[in-house]
Amino acid sequence: MKILIDMGHPAHVHLFKNFIWEMQKQGHEIKVTARDKEVTRQLLDAYHIPYQLIGKPLPGKFGLMREWVSRGYKIHQTGKKFNADLYLGILNPATAISAKLAKKTSFTFTDTEHAAFAKRVTFPFTTKIITPSCYMDEVGPKQVRYNGYHELAYLHPNYFTPNPAVLDEVGLTKDEPFIILRFVSWGASHDKNQYGIQDKESFVRAIEKYGRVFITSEMDLPENLKSYVLKLAPEKLHDLLAYASLYIGEGATTASECAVLGTHAIYVNTLRLGYTDEEEKKYGLVFNYSCPEQMHDDILKKIITLLGNKNLKTDGKEKQKKLLADKEDPTAFMVAFVEDYLNCVDEFDNGEIRF
Repeated sequence: MKILIDMGHPAHVHLFKNFIWEMQKQGHEIKVTARDKEVTRQLLDAYHIPYQLIGKPLPGKFGLMREWVSRGYKIHQTGKKFNADLYLGILNPATAISAKLAKKTSFTFTDTEHAAFAKRVTFPFTTKIITPSCYMDEVGPKQVRYNGYHELAYLHPNYFTPNPAVLDEVGLTKDEPFIILRFVSWGASHDKNQYGIQDKESFVRAIEKYGRVFITSEMDLPENLKSYVLKLAPEKLHDLLAYASLYIGEGATTASECAVLGTHAIYVNTLRLGYTDEEEKKYGLVFNYSCPEQMHDDILKKIITLLGNKNLKTDGKEKQKKLLADKEDPTAFMVAFVEDYLNCVDEFDNGEIRF
């Protein structure tokens, strides 16, 4: 089988990397195309995954549309030359439309309910829409649910064990409390009129009394916050998240990564998501703050409560055990689903599938 996978974001590299390696072990051919966004290229290089660069982000909604058209054309040409049997992407109209034009199969993965524009231009063209079981929307007969989170595809214990050497790399002692703070760029089409932490400088000053603060940011930071920027190879971030006292940020993916690693997370964003809601209600590992009027004061109160708990890390690991016992390995699901779907399409036309 020949499979084309488009990587539009660093998180996509993580989601698909173990799938790529497992499928290659079984003799399948993989072609990766990539968008030059943030650290996508650095991650692909770090994991020794060959790729073809086909585009980079353009500003604004219309810039995104122009980019999608350009990427779609390049993916279509690449897929024809590669003779791909299957196209995979994460809420990616370029892969869905390219596969449709080539009369081939495409699977679209998504866990983001509020990406309305991307859904409108992707769902009509794709063969199957694969979502976590906690995804809040019903999207029709194409939808296939699995009992997991995207982040478990690469942070499940089957694939990932945190390396404590990362603490030395950033100058931390074993028991030193530290907080990872993440700011997003707010450049996605679904981010219009949304926001998270407003006064970033005063917020950092307020939380640094509870531990060292490291910032990862998609956006340029004020000069007096640049000394907080985390200097670490991107492929080692998950090691650091596993040892963090707390994560606070506008990025839902990183919040969920912390949850599956047993690290408590505070997600600050006016947009809500099914998976972070479940990680709060069912496991108590993520705390969602989406009300603009209460964000700042309520978050600081929650930080004081959490970091005042001497057993916070132990509690997090106990909650992680429950999460892992409840959820399946998404990579194993992906491998089984892809192989079985193409071998026996008729068996996969209904409902939720679990392997």
